[in-house]
Amino acid sequence: MTALDIIRDRIAPLEAELSAFPDLWRVFQGCFLNTLETTVQETPGDTFVITGDIHAMWLRDSTAQVLHYLRFADSEPVAKMVEGLIARQAKNILIDPYANAYNREPSSYKPYDDRPRASDWVWERKYEIDSLCHPIWLAWRFYERTGREGFLTETFAKALRTIVDLFRTEQNHADSPYRFERDNCPPSDTLSNGGMGAPVAPTGMTWSGFRPSDDACMYGYLVPSNLFAMQELRHAAVFAEKLGDADLAKEARTLADEIERGVEQYAHVDHPVYGDILAYETDGMGHFNLMDDANVPSLLALPYLGVCEKDDPLYLRTRAFVLGGENPYYYSGAKARGVGSPHTPAGYIWPIALCVQGMTTDDLDEQAGILDMLMHTHAGCFCMHESFDPDAPEKFTREWFAWANSMFGEFIYRLYEQGTLAEVIERAKKLR
Repeated sequence: MTALDIIRDRIAPLEAELSAFPDLWRVFQGCFLNTLETTVQETPGDTFVITGDIHAMWLRDSTAQVLHYLRFADSEPVAKMVEGLIARQAKNILIDPYANAYNREPSSYKPYDDRPRASDWVWERKYEIDSLCHPIWLAWRFYERTGREGFLTETFAKALRTIVDLFRTEQNHADSPYRFERDNCPPSDTLSNGGMGAPVAPTGMTWSGFRPSDDACMYGYLVPSNLFAMQELRHAAVFAEKLGDADLAKEARTLADEIERGVEQYAHVDHPVYGDILAYETDGMGHFNLMDDANVPSLLALPYLGVCEKDDPLYLRTRAFVLGGENPYYYSGAKARGVGSPHTPAGYIWPIALCVQGMTTDDLDEQAGILDMLMHTHAGCFCMHESFDPDAPEKFTREWFAWANSMFGEFIYRLYEQGTLAEVIERAKKLR
């Protein structure tokens, strides 16, 4: 049996429960299987995963697209598919660790006017901290679930060393070799200051040129991504020890500690309404960007990523800000309310953020409201979009966006595993 056959069989028991809500089984099944049905390209020795309507592989998206399959990695075809993706991600990092998206094979075609010109293996060279965190997170989650260590190859070890070295370099961005400029584009697609971005002061945190939305950072210390890096460096240290590299393990833990102290010292803001919360970005020179973005890592997603618990007081205060009127990218409309992004039209809400909201609370009423919104805003496409107009959901971006579909599948399956799905469905049905 193929991985697709196995997973299709394993989710079949949900049909009876999901059929209690109109179209839920149809949307869930389509979303849950979408990555395997449309984006996974297994090649000799590895697995290439396109993001959907763009036929390139993002390190972040490819991880997020398969995480919901890890619960089935006790089967050999699923495990092999994930191990192949881990292998491909490590190869890509060694090609260019500053890139965010890669081609399946070398191509001279470039969709943008970027300077410097990237390798033919690279689709886009926007440096984002989380691009290097997600492959470690995938490997860690796979290892936790299966105990398999076959992915701990020499190539994987070199990728870990490359990640740690790059995060260390970007603690002092003034000494970094990275530059990025794009011609004929919106300001959010290029870096100012000769391709270096806005000035920053050393803080112990590590610098990022772009957010997980692929939009340029306002300030170079992207706080949720730094917290994600802190966590994944500690996971990298465990892998380094298994690979027999005690020096790398020590360096990774030291760097994680420095980032943690940097966040504690430079990323907190005393908000007049919410109290002590985390900023989205800072520069270490007293400037803060108070917002959150729908893309993961986000402030809202910190418990989903495993960085903190759902009931962490700092997180709860920050969450209240993110889901309140003072987050400039929290939008409300006649048919939905949630977090959007400057990456998409003003006022548009992201299903990814709604799914994250549902997975970072234990409030069944909140989860029911999210389920209701998602099921009434797919515009008859029976899948999740990148974003949509909360007043007119038939207006949306990206009909084929596998990451959003995977997140919906994960949200629903988690409710099933937690034994709360039936109750959430019943509460959602009463909202109409």
